[in-house]
Amino acid sequence: MESISVNWEALDSLLIEFAKSENLVEDLDDSSPSSKSSPSSPLSSSYRSRLLIHQIRRSLEIGDVDAAIELLRKHAPFILDDHRLLFRLQKQKFIELLRKGTAKGRDSAVECLRTALAPCALDAYPEAYEEFKHVLLALIFNKDDQTSPVAHEWSERRRIDTAGLLSSFLRANLQAYDPVFSMTLRYLISIHKGFCFRQGISSPISDLTERLLLEEHDPPATSQESLYEAPPFDEVDIQALAHAVELTRQGAVDSLRFAKGDLYQAFQNELCRMKLDVAMLDELVHEYCVYRGIVDSGLASPSASDMHTPDEAIGNHEDCSTSGAHQSKVNRRFQRSRSYATGERSRCKRWRGRVEELETLSDDPSTVSMNHSALELCNKRKDHKYEILLDIKELATKGMAAEVVEEVKAFDPNFFVQNPILLFQLKQVEFLKLVKSGDQSNALRVACSYLGPLAASDPTLLKPLKETLVALLKPNEDALAKGGPLSVLATSLQAAMGRRLGIEEPQLMKIIRATLHTHNEWFRLQMCKDRFEGLLRIDSLKEINTPLLTDPTSKTNADTCLNGASQVTVSSSGRMPEDCGSPIHVSCRDVICDENAILKVMEFLALPRADAISLLAQYNGNAEAVIQQIFG
Repeated sequence: MESISVNWEALDSLLIEFAKSENLVEDLDDSSPSSKSSPSSPLSSSYRSRLLIHQIRRSLEIGDVDAAIELLRKHAPFILDDHRLLFRLQKQKFIELLRKGTAKGRDSAVECLRTALAPCALDAYPEAYEEFKHVLLALIFNKDDQTSPVAHEWSERRRIDTAGLLSSFLRANLQAYDPVFSMTLRYLISIHKGFCFRQGISSPISDLTERLLLEEHDPPATSQESLYEAPPFDEVDIQALAHAVELTRQGAVDSLRFAKGDLYQAFQNELCRMKLDVAMLDELVHEYCVYRGIVDSGLASPSASDMHTPDEAIGNHEDCSTSGAHQSKVNRRFQRSRSYATGERSRCKRWRGRVEELETLSDDPSTVSMNHSALELCNKRKDHKYEILLDIKELATKGMAAEVVEEVKAFDPNFFVQNPILLFQLKQVEFLKLVKSGDQSNALRVACSYLGPLAASDPTLLKPLKETLVALLKPNEDALAKGGPLSVLATSLQAAMGRRLGIEEPQLMKIIRATLHTHNEWFRLQMCKDRFEGLLRIDSLKEINTPLLTDPTSKTNADTCLNGASQVTVSSSGRMPEDCGSPIHVSCRDVICDENAILKVMEFLALPRADAISLLAQYNGNAEAVIQQIFG
């Protein structure tokens, strides 16, 4: 699960977008007096719609049907024009009135029957009147009777199903889809679970994924159009949707019909039916954002007078000097470097937490305070070594390699002894910057003092050393820019130093790394490209430039930096064929399988793509022979 690199900058972008879309953050400047005088950007209509759906769902799940109907009348009256949905709501209201067990509740239930439920049953859908007559049995069978013919009507599960069905309709009609990251995570985890199950392997992140992605799904929204009409959809789209979100073929057809043939809208509808533990998701996102310096940790910047000493910052390392003169020197040096490092992070945001009441929303983000859980998370970060780590990461991101080496050595003289490849990469950056500025003498000094000796002790570094020295021949070219983003090296350094300082890697990084790996492996088995990876920006998470700052020894996940390895090692997975929606030919066991033959076997036998290809290989790519053999 560790054999893939991740573009953490792309993930940063996704998470910033997620946090803003869910109104989870505010700019640090928003709390200042000057910011209050300027109008804040209004909350998005999509966010308000998602909040509306959440409140309607919650009202139905606790049995308050009237509150849900009132919210619909006020914000989405078109839903009540659909008699299929109105009938479901009125039937649930009838049950909830009876559930009260009072004479008044019973009278109200009978009134509901006469004035609302019966008229709606006449034209809701063909089976509605039979359902209406059946639910009348609730008048004589007790809610606690588990053997009654209406036990399922009394079940609280019906509340959840009704709430979920209504949510599916509202989400699609209001275009209130969850932020891209939320859908991406659902998709990657579902593929990860399926891959591990089919391959018979244990997942290293099962403790996280089982809690994060719930087994329950909302019921699907269905179209009012006739289900007996032949679907006018391309079989490629049907199969792509069915296997992407684990639907039957008919389920995929129904989903496409509801989305009026729009494959990507159908795909989003199906993804959003999957339920995530929102509280856990917020916690994972917050932990990652603090670790990456995207969100303010809630700490005051350390000053020279209260800053931890080097041995406090890195633990009880015996090799660190604790003399007053050394501490003072380190403090002065670190304070000087902080002025460079904190520029970017001064623009980070404050975590406010999730607000789930529609009525309490304000367009002024400064009126909403951070919730208790977020405060508790921030309080856990009251250690200046965390701030130090982020500042060193920022220095590396800005290419200040010499300063980084100096700061790291000051805090932990043995760090680069245990992580020589990181030192080599930082000195590469310093060398290339000096070459670009025309200072060849100092560039050669760096090469002689650091790059040469490091390569001499590790022969695998000889090749990158030679490639680095070639920059002397073309001093006008920006070799560093062509070498890949400095943020990659900065993340590797952060991960390695974090472990040295006892700062654990965020759990979200483990989830993304493992699920991207299984995503690669799954579509390699399917012998096609994922049609939805662009929509969910999965492709951008895998986009790692092949850099000059390379680690030739790294065969595993580069960003984990287990031995000081570079983050930029390219995944070992091979190039996959083109989009499976195009008429390609796939070679399998020396047998050429036509794309149409693959689709035919998938359709007739309801098989995954990989299994269909495997069967075709046994029959020389002849779909008719496969089908005849199975059914014969």
